[in-house]
Amino acid sequence: MAGEPQPDCLFCKIVSGEIPATIVRETETTVAFRDINPQAPTHVLVIPRVHHPDAASLAAAEPGVAADVLREAGQVAADEKIVDSGYRIVLNTGSGAGQTVFHAHAHVLGGRGMQWPPG
Repeated sequence: MAGEPQPDCLFCKIVSGEIPATIVRETETTVAFRDINPQAPTHVLVIPRVHHPDAASLAAAEPGVAADVLREAGQVAADEKIVDSGYRIVLNTGSGAGQTVFHAHAHVLGGRGMQWPPG
């Protein structure tokens, strides 16, 4: 059921503490941790504690939590001191867009120039 922890979800296991992660921030509704395969000098994932398969599903079901994810992404950028140089927040939706873990999450990327268009 949406919103409930899923036994086969990597990010649900990180939220529960079953799988370790390098956590950089935690709130009542979110967890932020370093990506194990960073694509930039700063690459932090911000996830909701509740399970929804993608950002659109999260926003439809729990818009306040979706806003919390974005707010925390901005706070991560501030903590990592990448605000002035610029950063990117990426929300992949679907395997064709590069989503590999089907638990909504935002990538905070910075510390290098970001090209456009991406990918």
